[in-house]
Amino acid sequence: MDTFADADLGSVDRAPLVGRAQELDWLDGLLRHRSEGSGPVAVEVTGEPGIGKTRLLTEFAVRARRHGVTVLRGRAGPAEPDSGPPIQAFVDAFADLDHRDRALFPALAVLAELVESPWPVPAVGDTWDGPGTGVGRRADRVRHIAAALGRVPAPGLVLVLDDFHRADPASVALVDHLLRHPLRAPVLLVLARRERQTPPVLAPVLARAADSGDLARLALGPLTADDCAVGLVPGLAPGLARDIHAVGLGNPLYHRALAHARTRGGQAPGTGPVAMVLDELAPLTAPERAVVEALAVLDGRATAELLTAVARSRSTAHPADRVAVDEVLGELARRDLVRHAEDGRVLVLRHPALPELLRGTLDPWRRRELHGRAAAALAEAGAPVTERAPHLVRATTSWDVAVAAELVEAAERIGAADPACAAHWLAAVLALLPDAPEHLATRHDLMLRQAQALGSAGRVAESRDLLHRLIDACRPGGREHRQAATGFEATDTATNAADSMDAADATGTSAMTGTAATTHTADTTDTDELRTSAVLLCAFMERHLGRYPEADALLRRELERTPGPRPDLRTWLVVEWGCRALFAARYPEVRSVVARTLDEARRRRDEAGTAEALTLAALGEVYEGETATARVHAIGAAALTDSFTDGELADHAESLVRLGWTEVFLEEYGSAERHATRGIAMARRAGRPFALSQLLLCSAYVHFLTGRVGTALGLAEESIDVARTLGGAELLGFSGALRAAVLLHARPLGDPEALAAAEEAVATLGTAEGWWATQARGLLGFVVPLGRDPHRVREVLVRAGGDRDLSRLQPSLRPQYLELLAGAALATGDRTEAERVARRALAESEPLGLPVQRSAALRAWGQVLAQRGESAAAARAFTDAARESARSGATLREAQSLLLAAPMTRALGDASRAAAQWRRGRRLAVEGGARLLVDLADRTRPAPPDGVSGGRLAVLTPREREISVLVAEGLTNQAVADRLCLSPRTVESHVARVYRKTGVETRAGLASLVVRDGVGDGQSLRG
Repeated sequence: MDTFADADLGSVDRAPLVGRAQELDWLDGLLRHRSEGSGPVAVEVTGEPGIGKTRLLTEFAVRARRHGVTVLRGRAGPAEPDSGPPIQAFVDAFADLDHRDRALFPALAVLAELVESPWPVPAVGDTWDGPGTGVGRRADRVRHIAAALGRVPAPGLVLVLDDFHRADPASVALVDHLLRHPLRAPVLLVLARRERQTPPVLAPVLARAADSGDLARLALGPLTADDCAVGLVPGLAPGLARDIHAVGLGNPLYHRALAHARTRGGQAPGTGPVAMVLDELAPLTAPERAVVEALAVLDGRATAELLTAVARSRSTAHPADRVAVDEVLGELARRDLVRHAEDGRVLVLRHPALPELLRGTLDPWRRRELHGRAAAALAEAGAPVTERAPHLVRATTSWDVAVAAELVEAAERIGAADPACAAHWLAAVLALLPDAPEHLATRHDLMLRQAQALGSAGRVAESRDLLHRLIDACRPGGREHRQAATGFEATDTATNAADSMDAADATGTSAMTGTAATTHTADTTDTDELRTSAVLLCAFMERHLGRYPEADALLRRELERTPGPRPDLRTWLVVEWGCRALFAARYPEVRSVVARTLDEARRRRDEAGTAEALTLAALGEVYEGETATARVHAIGAAALTDSFTDGELADHAESLVRLGWTEVFLEEYGSAERHATRGIAMARRAGRPFALSQLLLCSAYVHFLTGRVGTALGLAEESIDVARTLGGAELLGFSGALRAAVLLHARPLGDPEALAAAEEAVATLGTAEGWWATQARGLLGFVVPLGRDPHRVREVLVRAGGDRDLSRLQPSLRPQYLELLAGAALATGDRTEAERVARRALAESEPLGLPVQRSAALRAWGQVLAQRGESAAAARAFTDAARESARSGATLREAQSLLLAAPMTRALGDASRAAAQWRRGRRLAVEGGARLLVDLADRTRPAPPDGVSGGRLAVLTPREREISVLVAEGLTNQAVADRLCLSPRTVESHVARVYRKTGVETRAGLASLVVRDGVGDGQSLRG
């Protein structure tokens, strides 16, 4: 009997049932129909191994018993002939029927006797469709069992037959008879099977029954990540839960097995759900097991040739091995343990979790042997070193110069795509490296490489700790000054420290790029340069962690040491020092040093160093509001940057970040988008995650302001994904806050999601007070609903800005924050404070020369004027704000300004101009995907002129009015059709009727009529 079959109603030991509520309800419905003598007589439940068929049917059995139905459960045996009694699944099921049940239900007792009594033995060679008295008697037995089932009384019987893909021919014949001659009794037959292992004799039986409606089908799919994390294995760390779901593909059994394997620290690897997964391997022969183990060691994917080389016995000739492996593969495919990949050449294990689970149960010596064979076979086949490296790591137990060289090369090649893997391989080399003086230079170089990889993998704190140890080891007078490199060091790792610096660039810091990378010599005793490289990388990690004083101390000490670093290396140190000051909002402290460094780089004709210093100076100056100086630096930096190839640009990833943000703050949105787009593509290819996250943010901000809200939201969300892998509270918090600001405009008015997202982003910052943190807290002010909670808006802004003048906020962005602060003051009734803040915004925006910041100040002043009742002055202020925004292409701000201007213009009696302003503002909002502004526009639609009740448009139907508004906005018939999900022909017919009803003959005339009559009710946005 099935060991899972007869769970108690009160059992708490069953595995959790997650995400199958709909399936259970569906099965309950089938059972109700059968109790009434209607509906399908059978149901099949299909799905991949481990998907939860047995668990679902266990729960269904419990439910059915609660309704008084008798439930019998059986499992089909192996599919091989003569491996068990005929109709084995039924015999197993009726073993559940105890003496009490037989006494209470005579019909079931008779049925049990028919099933359990010895079956006639057919003559040799007889089949179910052939002649022979034995076969005939078996057919009679099938009919008698079917007749007995037809006499089962209410409340009925549920026969659950699991693993029916392994059913014997007699069981298949009985099911075939029951499906071809449906029972009228309250009996429901439930079959669970695996699709791929279903034999040819069974598949057509079930297909015919499904076509006739006598068999219902239920295919179980994977569970969602949330279902697995919350209901299946609760308590896992979110990252681990996501990783396990990605490998387990939502399969409950594999998910539980992976969680068991990864959280038990290697203890009892073959127990619990892991044992259930690997139970199918128990009957395998030794050659079959060897092939499966070899495929697992090859990560579940290999060609037949490679499998042959890895699985073969050392005492067997190769050609014979190939024949044997082919035969074994045929049998494993029949068992559905091995499958062909899409191209047909590659073989894969049934599920991607199987390799990991199976490798965990292998004896260590066996695992090392297989990995060694795999590495050798791949080398013989000419596979790249990145494919051999995973096996070399697992097969090597002692120092080997050649193996170490291959692993270091593999780490360099894979660093961009998978820095965590690169870090792991380098750690393996370090673990095997002898602790001897002659290997110290190699050890230090490997430590630097590993720190670079750890940082790129988001393990910033680990990278920082490793770098601190390296810096200590490289202090003046240390052992490395008294030893020389030999052997492996001279041939690989330490022969080109420039490679090490190239890998360092994967962290995204300019201080680890360019000249510093290309001038590091092969002299392994030159620890000064290695120390400088370590200091640069460590300072970047400290900065990313928000530890600005620590970064400052490290860099100062390196800059002040005697003898000092080479001039080119000093440039990188100063640039990183300046970045630290900039992100700590203390750029004026380093302004003079950056200027001298820039001059020195220019004198040396150091283009890379010049570009780095220029972008730092440009961003520092624009931050402080020195826009004229910043623009000069940005133009020079852009000219140099544009001359670099993509390969060179990858060595200056953070310099490109600084240039992009400088151009954003200078409101050069086209240049900023061009540089950000190029940088994003480069950062993805070259594996520069720190730069990628910031370039994505830069691009998101540009798209947002220029009226492409949907695209901006996607870019911001991708930035969050990258930032989350890197750690660092400030970058993640700023990314989340910017996303929330974009989300606010993408969602309908009053939607709470943006505020929740902003509060979550700010909560991640903790006590951080750097530039990112300040901006993130300031952005929260824009997301808090001003109309509902103006006091909180003011509180958020003052906390972020440090005082009532917001002096701690970025000067070149301060007018836009002051605009919001003025609005909060007005909303609380403090007109005096609002006027003070608005005047300050105007004063601060003037020297900046930035149209978007000027427009923010004008909107702040316009709101004050509107509160005074000075409609004409307010209308001029808002109109000027719209014009300023349009100068920079800030479409979203232009739309906002126009929608504020329209009611002021209408109050002056100029209804036509007000309608035009409103219509353009709303159209810009619609085209930009700014749902918030669209909703605000629809709330402030100008009324028709006095004395006019809809004018000539009053005769139109709602649909005709809707189309008229869209035509007036300049949309073509095709665009109107797309917007309203109509055919172009239908739109043409509506427009023709509008012409007839209104007497206009052209689209321009219709637009004028719409403006004059003040129509534009926003119906086109519904749905």
